[in-house]
Amino acid sequence: MVSLYYTCGMKIFDTDKIGTLDRLTIAREPVSSIDLMERAASRFVQLFMNEVTPASRIFVFAGHGNNGGDALAVSRLLALQNYSIECFLLHTHTLSADCHANKIRLSAFPQIVFHEIKENISLSQIKKEDVIIDGLFGSGLHTPLTGIFADIVNYMNHSGAKIYSIDIPSGLFGEDNSQNTHDTIVKASKTITFQFPKLAFLLPDSGIYAGDWEIANIGLHPDAVQQTETSYFLTEEADIAPLIRTRSRFSYKNNFGHALLVAGSRGKAGAAVLCAKACLRAGAGLTTVFLPAGCEHIMQTALPEAMTIGDKENAFISGMPDVSPYSVVGIGAGIGTNEATAFALKQLLVQNKKPMALDADALNILSLHKEWLPHIPAHSILTPHVGEFDRLVGKSASAFERLQKARRLAKKLQCIIVLKGTYTAVCTPEQHVYFNPTGNPGMATAGSGDVLTGIITGLLAQNYQPVEAAKIGVYLHGLAADIATAQLSQESMLATDIIDNLGKAYRFIKK
Repeated sequence: MVSLYYTCGMKIFDTDKIGTLDRLTIAREPVSSIDLMERAASRFVQLFMNEVTPASRIFVFAGHGNNGGDALAVSRLLALQNYSIECFLLHTHTLSADCHANKIRLSAFPQIVFHEIKENISLSQIKKEDVIIDGLFGSGLHTPLTGIFADIVNYMNHSGAKIYSIDIPSGLFGEDNSQNTHDTIVKASKTITFQFPKLAFLLPDSGIYAGDWEIANIGLHPDAVQQTETSYFLTEEADIAPLIRTRSRFSYKNNFGHALLVAGSRGKAGAAVLCAKACLRAGAGLTTVFLPAGCEHIMQTALPEAMTIGDKENAFISGMPDVSPYSVVGIGAGIGTNEATAFALKQLLVQNKKPMALDADALNILSLHKEWLPHIPAHSILTPHVGEFDRLVGKSASAFERLQKARRLAKKLQCIIVLKGTYTAVCTPEQHVYFNPTGNPGMATAGSGDVLTGIITGLLAQNYQPVEAAKIGVYLHGLAADIATAQLSQESMLATDIIDNLGKAYRFIKK
């Protein structure tokens, strides 16, 4: 039986399923396809009008398919709101039925300057202060744009005008863009997408084309959404809040676990301090840090709440304590890749059978000893950034390929892979992926990853299930950073600022 936390979250569908959802909605509501298109156009216009006033000149580019039909409907609805509209319908094929119907409807609005174009033209009238609405192609595109369409995209991208894309930037494939021609993709300032984000929006090498994006709920039938399967989800606050447990009035520290962190080396004692402080702030009842003897005084001074065990070596970790008394082990923050440290990690993997958290140098050691990967306890959490992950499994040609490798590795190891970055991806042994929406570029700072390891280890110590711990951990981590950024700035944020705002993040979620 699959637990609830494997299925919650906003669904993200492959683009080949979007048409199916439309057809199921049309059949089950019931609603005609053109009325569903009108509903989508209306929602786009509502959100568009929140940002763009009728004082702006609007240039709309429509293609021959249903995305073009959306654009023609948007033109008409904006004209009703007294916007100045100039609309270009570009096509080298027969118009779709709904696109043709909206072309007919548009003819009743003489105030709209309308052009129907089937060959190359010269466009020079758009200025930087104008606004473009991109409705050339929708989510069903699977081949790069060429000819007049590529020329128009190039023109739009170089116009300097702000571009709003309908549902998806024209030219962008919904998932894998490794075979796409990136010069022929609209670089949207903002995308107003229908019902769900596209997977491509969440991947770094393709999400840049979507710009800021906002979801327009167009009322797809809930039964169709529920019954259509997907492997991808976007975590929402409503998914995380029910997972946060309420503490009993009669609780004491042993109720919240005893975490062991293996961390630090000469010059990297700070990583151990950050990890331990985050672990305690995340709610672990007790935290002990095993670290080089030369780092003990730093830890005891910086964080008196943490207990320490010193290795026999002063500068690096050469062994491993008995881990049986501890609820969970987190390892990797600042430990280095010394040969003795690597042997100690192998010793831990062989002896410890409970799920653990592995990050940073623990992953770098494993990349040098891939034969040890099968020894990682099932349901452990690995938290690599892109570089660490590529060292583990080899370089990828695209973010989409890397994500698929992460899914496969999670299944192979029966572990959770937390692929860190914008929209951090939590990949489960069932090959489900939960994208995290919190966080900001200010997190690109030294120690941020050590903080995440501490948070996740602290949650595991409290007996959260590993997938729960991963999802809650990355959400809290990003939310605390968002709160810190609101007070400071992205440029000035430190890893300690994330830790200092974990309490506010908890309170925000629990409010």
